[in-house]
Amino acid sequence: MGLLERINSYIWGVPTLLFILFVGLLLTVRTKFAQFRLFPMACRCFAEKLKPCKDAQGVSPFQALCTALAATVGTGNIAGVAGAISIGGAGAIFWMWICALLGMVIKCAEAVLAIVFRKVDERGDYIGGPMYIMEMGLGQKWKPVAVLYALFGVIAAFGVGNLTQLNAVLSGIHGVAGRYGHEISQKTDVLIAAVIALFVGIFLWGGVKRIGHIAEFLVPYAAVLYVVMGAVVIILCYDQIDNAFTAILKGAFCPRAVTGGVVGSVLVVCKTGASRGIFTNEAGMGTASIAHAASNVRRPLEQGLMGIMEVFIDTIVICTVTALVILCSGVFVPYGTDTGAELTSEAFCGALGSWAGVMVTLCLVCFAFATVIGWGVYGMRCAQYLFGDQILKPFMVMQVITLLMGATLKTDVVWLLAESVNGLMAIPNLLALVKLTPVVAAELKGTVSK
Repeated sequence: MGLLERINSYIWGVPTLLFILFVGLLLTVRTKFAQFRLFPMACRCFAEKLKPCKDAQGVSPFQALCTALAATVGTGNIAGVAGAISIGGAGAIFWMWICALLGMVIKCAEAVLAIVFRKVDERGDYIGGPMYIMEMGLGQKWKPVAVLYALFGVIAAFGVGNLTQLNAVLSGIHGVAGRYGHEISQKTDVLIAAVIALFVGIFLWGGVKRIGHIAEFLVPYAAVLYVVMGAVVIILCYDQIDNAFTAILKGAFCPRAVTGGVVGSVLVVCKTGASRGIFTNEAGMGTASIAHAASNVRRPLEQGLMGIMEVFIDTIVICTVTALVILCSGVFVPYGTDTGAELTSEAFCGALGSWAGVMVTLCLVCFAFATVIGWGVYGMRCAQYLFGDQILKPFMVMQVITLLMGATLKTDVVWLLAESVNGLMAIPNLLALVKLTPVVAAELKGTVSK
């Protein structure tokens, strides 16, 4: 643990956080504040894309968005937000919002570049992502960096998109069972992991189009259910909304006043909010461009708009709902302790009754399952880039086997590993975004009149 904490602290140090903010600000200025300027167009485009895919090649823009959301709308929205508040105080949510506003333009840029620099594989599917963006957009001298990114992507597929998700699901199920006086054995954990692994294997085996259809069905319904439940809690606790926002804003710059002195450093609050924010929306990591590259759109702008909506839905909407539920419900927050989905579940149960814990766990299972599938796509594409098409089936088998291992790992170890790999993936991707900023700016130029 001590070594992991030191590594994670170094990777997510001040330089990395400042670099992410710098890239977000650079893209914001160079694209003339695209995340704000194009937001109305993004909403219209999002509504228009809610229709079946008629193109035999690729998946629909909405399916590509749902696949990207499947990987981002996961346990980070339920367990990650709870952990951010307990470790960094309510102020961590403010820095999540800041990262989200900058992340909207970063995701837009990643989606645009994914369409500009992509290939068609032997099966006729569109393939792309940071490794292709680096190689095709920046030349062969960036090939080693692209290979390094793909290697990190393969590792992350087993950690960020696999072990952390299952670990959070089991934690949520344990919480619900404990509330009803039952105890879940490790054998039951393994059985649950085996069932999830079986379905993950079936869907990954069906390829990108099957995954797109599953994501198109699973993600919207689970997200709507969760947001509606959260909205009901917030309405019931409407008299605490002002206090919640006050705690968020005050805690961002004076955390000691909100946490009773347990969290007293603004740097800790900022780092916690930023790292958990990046974990949940993955802006800057570049992974979403792998999903967006599969879209059958012809204009890069169209998928760029989906990138804006992806971060908005994930962080501005869903993460904010989780934060407000926790802060408005009056649930006890053990500051200084890395909590997970249990804190979110307790907040819902305190406002709605014990049945809400079951529903939150159901949403958690759906989000986590979708994330494992989405990250399965990312891992497959990274492995395909490194080793060719022959690695796809062995990779799927390894994903299924690794899921079983998640039933025995501790939450704190898994989260530290996940955050560390996130940082390692973000750095080369952000460097590529800086170099290719002129391409993004050119693609988005004059879009308001189109």
